[in-house]
Amino acid sequence: MNVLVAYYSETGNTRKVAEAIFAGIETVHKKLLPIEEVEDFAAADLIFCGFPVIHHGLPEKITAFMKRIPDGGKIALFATHGSMRGGEKAVTAFFAALSLCRNQKVLGTFGCQGQVKSQLIETLMEKPQHRAWALESQGAHGHPDAADLEDAKAFAAQMLVSAKKFHGRDGQP
Repeated sequence: MNVLVAYYSETGNTRKVAEAIFAGIETVHKKLLPIEEVEDFAAADLIFCGFPVIHHGLPEKITAFMKRIPDGGKIALFATHGSMRGGEKAVTAFFAALSLCRNQKVLGTFGCQGQVKSQLIETLMEKPQHRAWALESQGAHGHPDAADLEDAKAFAAQMLVSAKKFHGRDGQP
């Protein structure tokens, strides 16, 4: 089985999670690449696709990347965000990502907090409509932390098991 861990990261949060996922994948051929370096999906039996949640949605670069994934591909999505796990803004971003995967099999999703730039928090604190989220995002300081990265490794192992169920016991089609 061939696994691709592809990610887009602006602050390094998503890259850290991608590296943890990569470390959690054992006994298969694997590659870890920023989305800008992914040229071909042909050899990938499973694609981990990671992104930061920006303005409560998907970055344009990740939207374009996901549209390139061939029909029938198996995908596991992961994201970093300033919201609490399971928070409305992060969930909304995952729904946006899932809407792009109409012809692929999404095996699962993983999200964790990622530290938000303090300058952004300060700017948003001054805007009443964004103040609640700015306050919430302060709790993301120091994330992804060691526990988040261990959870990412566990997610990788779970997704590998799920992907192998769609193949033979040995991971071959």
